[in-house]
Amino acid sequence: MKIAHIEVIEAAIPFDDGGSGLGITPGRWDSLEFVLVRVETDTGLVGWGECFAYSCRAAVAAAARGMVAPLLQGRELPATPEALTLELQRRLHLFGRYGITMFAISGFDIALWDIAAKSQDKPLHALLGGARRSEMPAYASLVRYGDAELVQKYCREAVAQGYRYIKLHEIEPDILRAGRAASGPGIGLSVDVNCAWSTEQARERIAVLREVDAMWVEEPVFPPEDIRTQAQLNSTFPLGAGENACTRHEFARMLEAGAVRFAQPSVIKVGGVTEFVAVAALAEAQGVSVMPHSPYFGPGYFATLQLGAGLAGEPLFEHLYVKPAADLAEGGTPLPVRGVVRIPQVPGHGFVPDAQVLARYRI
Repeated sequence: MKIAHIEVIEAAIPFDDGGSGLGITPGRWDSLEFVLVRVETDTGLVGWGECFAYSCRAAVAAAARGMVAPLLQGRELPATPEALTLELQRRLHLFGRYGITMFAISGFDIALWDIAAKSQDKPLHALLGGARRSEMPAYASLVRYGDAELVQKYCREAVAQGYRYIKLHEIEPDILRAGRAASGPGIGLSVDVNCAWSTEQARERIAVLREVDAMWVEEPVFPPEDIRTQAQLNSTFPLGAGENACTRHEFARMLEAGAVRFAQPSVIKVGGVTEFVAVAALAEAQGVSVMPHSPYFGPGYFATLQLGAGLAGEPLFEHLYVKPAADLAEGGTPLPVRGVVRIPQVPGHGFVPDAQVLARYRI
């Protein structure tokens, strides 16, 4: 079975989060940007992948088209794509092991795993060693509002919808307290700072995190690769990190340093399914929980569910708590219901785009 055709597709779907869209990304964030990878074999099988593209769509698409696709066109496909993905990493390492290059490789790896599972008529999780669960509890991952009233509004809304876990992206103590007050004492609360605090602020605000009974604090300081400081903070309060880490090697350093209690690989950033599986194995060996990073609505969402099926412990699924203008998935994305999301049991990872939606929002 050979790769017969590759297509890299760009799209953007607006969304509403009830806020200003300001606070984390370089500009106003009000659309979901996609770089989709479509790989078709000479037998007619089609695999879909997704490269991380928020605020960097054009650059990632250029890397996917100009750097990765030419290395795969016409290639014979092995039973599973690990060796082929690692070959891509070796041949492209001069252009950066992390960031844009790895985002592009991630999308192709996801598509190749989709093909591999479809060729054996199995859900992806079955190809990866089987499932520990058929559904995952999800947490409502709120955007950063910077407004106590909005945080309270959406925390109450999420709880009313049945979520038992919520993540705040707030950085001010009073807003964190407002989030806890609105959620109530029985809701698991985590806090993602997105590297906004200085080391001194992080140390000071551990008291606030304890006060609001946070499950973990995510990436409290800049830069995200400062694992020495993360390890110091992790010794005093549970820390999560990894959405900005690429490959198993960055995670190995993080784990060896004792820098996290919750490892958070992102399948469309880390190097795809191949690297995610390797990271999960390292974390399990170290007794560290994996909490996947997945604020996505394309193949990355579906691939994360498949990977979550086999994770050790009690992983949670991150659901970005926004309202897209359209659902990109044919037949609909399996959204959380009463705080729980079901894992697709079809061959592959389960994502196929809705042709009409893709045509409307394609760039």
